[in-house]
Amino acid sequence: MRHFKPFGILFLVVLGLFSCAQESSNSLETSPYFDLKGFINEKIQEVDGMQVRKISRIQGEEQKVELAYSILDWKQEFSTFAEADINNPSSIQSYETITSKDRLTHELLPDTKGKVKYIKVSYTGDQVSRVSIKIADDNLFYSTTTLAEIYMNNATHLIDHYSIETTQKIWFLDPNNMKIQGAIVQ
Repeated sequence: MRHFKPFGILFLVVLGLFSCAQESSNSLETSPYFDLKGFINEKIQEVDGMQVRKISRIQGEEQKVELAYSILDWKQEFSTFAEADINNPSSIQSYETITSKDRLTHELLPDTKGKVKYIKVSYTGDQVSRVSIKIADDNLFYSTTTLAEIYMNNATHLIDHYSIETTQKIWFLDPNNMKIQGAIVQ
C-alpha cells in the first residue's frame, strides 16, 4: 500500500502540469482576421456617456437629435459592426487578406458565400484611424446592402464620427434606404 501513495502523488503532479500547459496554449491562439467585435467593444467603453449628434434619414425624411449614449445604446448603434466580425469557424479561408503600410483589408473570395463582403481597416501609425465594412445579402425575392464606417480622432483615438447606410429591396417594392450619421460631441 505504501508503494501506491508516491505514484498517486506523482500522477497528480503530472496531471497538474499538463492542465497548465493546455491552458497556456489556449491563451496563445490568435484570431485569423481583424478582431472587429473586440475593437468595437473596446471603443464603446471609451465613449460611454458621451454626447452624440445624430442624423437619421429614412426614405428621405431626416431627424436630428443630440443625446448621451450609454454602453447599451452604443452596442445597439454599432451592432452592425459587431455582427460583421468574421472570426468564426465558418469564415476561415473565406477571405483574402491584403496588408500594406497603412491598411488591412479582408475581402470575401470570389465564389465564396458570405454576407460580409469586406472589412477595411486604415491605420495612422500603429493606431486604427478608420474601419469600413460592406455587408450584402441577395436572393430571388430580397436584397440588402449595408455600408458602414467608423472614423477615429487621431489625437484622442476615440470614435470621432460614423455612418451606417442600408438599402433594402423586396421584390415588386421600391427600395428602402436608411442612413445614420453620428458625431461625438467633445
